[in-house]
Amino acid sequence: MEIRRENYEAFASQALVAALNSELLDRYEGFDGSGGEQVAADFEPPGGAFVVGWDGEEPVACGGVIRYDETTAEIRRMYVAPPARGRGLSRAVLEALENEARQLGYEFVRLETGDRQPEAIKLYASSGFEPIPRYGPFADDPRSVCFEKRL
Repeated sequence: MEIRRENYEAFASQALVAALNSELLDRYEGFDGSGGEQVAADFEPPGGAFVVGWDGEEPVACGGVIRYDETTAEIRRMYVAPPARGRGLSRAVLEALENEARQLGYEFVRLETGDRQPEAIKLYASSGFEPIPRYGPFADDPRSVCFEKRL
């Protein structure tokens, strides 16, 4: 898989984000989450970046980092298409996002996932992320599980 920066509004990015949103709506029985959607500019330097993983000509994975505060980036919109799962692509995207955050000057990355996503929780825990209290728009959402990692 080749991972490269893409514009959040690009067709491949939006196709993967739409598939992610559809899957999350299904997993959470129609609840669309508490984080809201970011504007495309959030995923552009100097504060953020969005990456897409390509399997040949096929976009199969994505994720982004946005500015949370001066020292912390937030990982958003991580997704691997179902046919591409089980090949370590989520870990590769996560590592690429951590590298993007470092290059953008952040010291920490944080993220939110949901309690019905055990595979994501396992990935983050095994990648050195520590559980933190729910924050921001997730603070009052009992479905949210939040993590942070020092880069």
